[in-house]
Amino acid sequence: MTEMVYGAVPVHTGEPILPKWWRTLDKWTMTCILILFVVGLLLGLAASVPLAARNGFDNFHYVQRQAAFGLMALMAMVVTSMMSPTMVRRAAVLGFAGAFVALMLLPFLGTDFGKGAVRWYSLGFASVQPSEFLKPTFIVVAAWLIASSQQINGPPGTLISFGLCMTVVMFLVMQPDFGQSCLVLFGWGVMYFVAGAPMLLLVVMASVVVLGGILAYSSSEHFARRIDGFLNPDVDPTTQLGYATNAIREGGLFGVGVGEGQVKWSLPDAHTDFIIAVAAEEYGLVLVVIVIALYMLVVVRSLFRLMKERDTFIRLAGTGLVCMFGVQAMINMGVAVRLLPAKGMTLPFVSYGGSSLIAGGIAVGMLLAFTRSRPQGEIADFLRGGGRG
Repeated sequence: MTEMVYGAVPVHTGEPILPKWWRTLDKWTMTCILILFVVGLLLGLAASVPLAARNGFDNFHYVQRQAAFGLMALMAMVVTSMMSPTMVRRAAVLGFAGAFVALMLLPFLGTDFGKGAVRWYSLGFASVQPSEFLKPTFIVVAAWLIASSQQINGPPGTLISFGLCMTVVMFLVMQPDFGQSCLVLFGWGVMYFVAGAPMLLLVVMASVVVLGGILAYSSSEHFARRIDGFLNPDVDPTTQLGYATNAIREGGLFGVGVGEGQVKWSLPDAHTDFIIAVAAEEYGLVLVVIVIALYMLVVVRSLFRLMKERDTFIRLAGTGLVCMFGVQAMINMGVAVRLLPAKGMTLPFVSYGGSSLIAGGIAVGMLLAFTRSRPQGEIADFLRGGGRG
């Protein structure tokens, strides 16, 4: 009767893993991610052709690479989503250790590819960006530490996770990579807030972040140049923001037509950071609204499912992952329409990039693992039972 009233998923003894996975999976989130990947391939057909021509490759060289990376990302997402929360946590600890070591070695072994920030390892046939893999694994590890601190006689996990967060941010700022630093801080802050952080402490943390931004502005020419460009009321039409703004304006409601856009020939990052400008110019506001709706559906649906979860670790980790996913999409699109300073951040599952796609697949796989339906896993059941497990 309890299962009929409260909707708990019945346990099927000896049920094979694939049917069980499919039955408990959040299919709406999975569908949205698949659609975003298809949209990314569609936009890649237009945005990456000029880059391939400039580099002497076949017209669809980057689209083929994106499809290959995307298939690897989808496989990683499916495999990760089949794991139990305990397995996800263990894998995240190992993944975080490896990504953190790679991040520390970047100043000695990494490269900047002429972009002014040492963020990648060059493998010859491809490049790897450790920070992309560090983000989701850090969120899970930090959630585990914060959750453990709430147990009776538990360790000071919140303090340890904060120290870990500051260490990660320090190494990211050294690259410099202020965008990823902000994402890591935001992800930790969201989990800390959900765990019951005092509002005064959050205000103090926000003040520290603002102070850090002022310090970065005064000490980093790279950071100051981007802020000055954002605050300048006049947009230089020959800059990336100028090209993107004009493309969005030209696209209007329904776009100029498939393949008819011109911004992809001017923007060097049209296939990555400014992919939404290509979408707006060729397909118009209609496609942009659809993309925004897909991201919103993933975030809102996941948060609603996590609200019903009574396991503190699962609730914190899932919330951190989905909020980071949504904010990264918001930052990318906000930069393109000049609501935010340029950050050099990809649009999840839509922009070109092997590290971004595969790390995104792992992150969403973790999220799907945390939001799978579990019997007696809802916090409402726990409260109705007067606190009995």
